[in-house]
Amino acid sequence: MDTKSYKLNSLDKSWLLVDASDKTLGRLSTNIAKILMGKNKPEYTPHNDVGDYVVVINAEKIKVTGNKNEQKMYYRHTGYPGGIKSQNFNDLIASYPDRIITSAVKGMLPKNKLSNSVIRKLKVYKGESHPHRAQNPVKLEI
Repeated sequence: MDTKSYKLNSLDKSWLLVDASDKTLGRLSTNIAKILMGKNKPEYTPHNDVGDYVVVINAEKIKVTGNKNEQKMYYRHTGYPGGIKSQNFNDLIASYPDRIITSAVKGMLPKNKLSNSVIRKLKVYKGESHPHRAQNPVKLEI
């Protein structure tokens, strides 16, 4: 069975709106990753970016299970020797809730050259408002 290739300019990429209020982080992230890669479409090809744009609102209302509020750590490095910084889930959601969803979705994407263009189609915002009203995103229940 051969993989059918589609011309990228013939595919239409829609905008989807996801409300993260009271959703579990892992379950929401897997569904968003599938949409970004285009696995929900019949035109899916693994070597092309055929996925849709996803706008996530209310990122500060995401939930995690168990004791991950206090135990889950997020790390980043400044680039200098000894410059590793760490924050737990509660601290990061208070200051940068968009980074939590972005890092979870990025970890679920394939580790190849295509993942950089795929993750750029994810827009995460704190609160209800977002600047993508002109694209008329379709509300998606996940």
